[in-house]
Amino acid sequence: MTEKRLDATDWKLLELLQEDGRTSFAALGRAVGMSTPSVAERVRQLESRGVIRGYRAEIDLAKVGRPILAIVRMSVVGDVLGRISETVRKMPEVLECHRGTGADSFIAKVAVGSVEDLERLIDRLTPFGTTSTAIVLSTPVSGRTITLPAAVPRPTEHGHPRRR
Repeated sequence: MTEKRLDATDWKLLELLQEDGRTSFAALGRAVGMSTPSVAERVRQLESRGVIRGYRAEIDLAKVGRPILAIVRMSVVGDVLGRISETVRKMPEVLECHRGTGADSFIAKVAVGSVEDLERLIDRLTPFGTTSTAIVLSTPVSGRTITLPAAVPRPTEHGHPRRR
């Protein structure tokens, strides 16, 4: 079964829903020139296909007692991948954790209430391998909206884009 491609209307709906997941079907319909029932069906299809995985509230971490955001990189060796995955899943301070290639086996984005809390979190991870931590000072790009990719010129046989 081939996956149905997203058309320009799908992309516009995705863009609008990423900006505000609570946008009404009527408002979405006005934005894309479709009826409310048609937009509702289009969004339901995007959900059922797994393109839209969910809707979430954006939380101010400082206002909920977790003002320190940090990136913890872990280099692990041996047979600990399953155990470390299980451990980080159970840690509410871990907002995201990615398994990667290269020297960093795991990269975790964590939010804690204090430097002491960060130290305790790191102490829970060090039995699995070496950690390296960076505290986030600011976030110039956050929650970027995924948009329709621009058309990219196809290279010619010599590797240069075709001129039209």
